Amino acid sequence: MAAFANKTTLGRSGLSVSPLGVSGGYGVDARALRAAFDRGVNYFYHGSLRRPGMTDAIREIVANGHRDQLVLVMQSYSRWGGVLERRLLQGLKSLNTEYADVLLLGWYGSMPSRRLLDRLEKLRERGVFRELAISSHRRPAFAEFAAEPRFSILHLRYNAAHSGAERDVFPRLPQDNRPGLVAYTATSWGKLLDSKNMPDGEEPMRGRDCYRFVLTNPNINLVMSGPKNAAEMQEALAALDDGPCSPDELERFSRIGAYVHG
Repeated sequence: MAAFANKTTLGRSGLSVSPLGVSGGYGVDARALRAAFDRGVNYFYHGSLRRPGMTDAIREIVANGHRDQLVLVMQSYSRWGGVLERRLLQGLKSLNTEYADVLLLGWYGSMPSRRLLDRLEKLRERGVFRELAISSHRRPAFAEFAAEPRFSILHLRYNAAHSGAERDVFPRLPQDNRPGLVAYTATSWGKLLDSKNMPDGEEPMRGRDCYRFVLTNPNINLVMSGPKNAAEMQEALAALDDGPCSPDELERFSRIGAYVHG
């Protein structure tokens, strides 16, 4: 079975990224994150829960002269431009870097205000961040987000138990100049890993299976992982070696997902 490629282009952002991203918000330590970076994982999501493990790993990557190899994602849920700017600058200062590669606007059900977008564009012009991304749980909103040229990356929920994006998002996105697509909640908050949630006689999915299921869909450029520890980080990395799902695996994982969702 062929492994996933080491790097892929994240849609119209043009960023070269690993197919697997990592969030530090669940507690994984700096050592495990540095090992993942050495393996090629470079999409580091430093969200609202800015844990010491991710902070220390990013600082060390920067101090070692590898800032240009890192794709740093900073997220904000703030709808107020002043608050967003202040917290973003504070976060960057704490990481000893002057810019984020991606600024992610969290959980929007509709287009952000023009006033906020204009303020963010001024921040981009100052070099505070390079690419603008947006996340949502409201699938119909993604067509509108994709039509806004300021957004080059979309973060959306997609996993074996929540596959509605196949119907409501992917067919509605432009084929040319397509935004990069990043999937989160690959394990459906752990439900796909829990034997108590399985159909009779069915083994649960493993973490690597959840990530492989997402990446096997050609619409997805990158899947996020949220490891709590080094073992979970290694399990996520194993997905890269195992590569795309076989047809039989896709059928089984889809069947499990439909049961969990139901």
